[in-house]
Amino acid sequence: MTDSKNIKLIIEYDGTGYHGWQHQPRHINIQQTIKEKIETIAKEKINLIGASRTDAGVHAIAQVANFKTKSRMNEGEWQRALNSLLPSDIVIKKTEVVPPDFHARFSAKGKIYKYLILNQPVPSALYRNYAWHIPYPLKVNEMRKAAKSLIGRHDFSSFRASSCSAENPVRRIKRLVITKIPSYPPLVKGGRGDYIDNFIQIVIEADAFLHHMVRNIIGTLIEVGTGKLLPSRIDSILKAKDRRLAGKTAPPHGLYLVKVIYK
Repeated sequence: MTDSKNIKLIIEYDGTGYHGWQHQPRHINIQQTIKEKIETIAKEKINLIGASRTDAGVHAIAQVANFKTKSRMNEGEWQRALNSLLPSDIVIKKTEVVPPDFHARFSAKGKIYKYLILNQPVPSALYRNYAWHIPYPLKVNEMRKAAKSLIGRHDFSSFRASSCSAENPVRRIKRLVITKIPSYPPLVKGGRGDYIDNFIQIVIEADAFLHHMVRNIIGTLIEVGTGKLLPSRIDSILKAKDRRLAGKTAPPHGLYLVKVIYK
């Protein structure tokens, strides 16, 4: 495209009302919603490329996308114009003109996701779309032991969706941290703050992820936390390369894309 700019977007969204990031006919999705607003502003057809094709119900703190346009608008004008047109559950946090060869997906060197679990007997009306409610106690230390076996470079065939089309199932997990968090964010219920939500946050960073890999890992760690699965079983599950041996797929609404890493 001659005399065009390559515009990078940092996007935050609540995935509750959307059928994921990727454009799908007859389904409301994040990509198409943003693309339509860009085309309205630029008065031209564009190709919007996303770094991560998040599933239905998955949220993003910092999804990255890019598009090329002949428009002469600057970064600030793009941000203001898009935020004025987009629904309130999608926000453009930052816009930037980047080199022509920048590609939101293929230029990425890694991604960070977090998964939020509400671990208490009583569910939450406020967090029903933003955390997986587990009503029985979880053994967090056992989950941490299991997580250690997942760190490093492995064949993650046991943790990918049956529909995953990736040719190479080998990925490298750089970080997998499990933290107990009292109230997230710190909301006070009742005047005295005598009721605190109990959350477990799992942060996972890797060079790349297979389809459903994060959610399948979370589901497996939950089985460790309940005592259904011993931490020592993780090694054999990895080696088996058999999806049937790992835990169930965690629901999407507890998952957040935190950051896409570029170098």
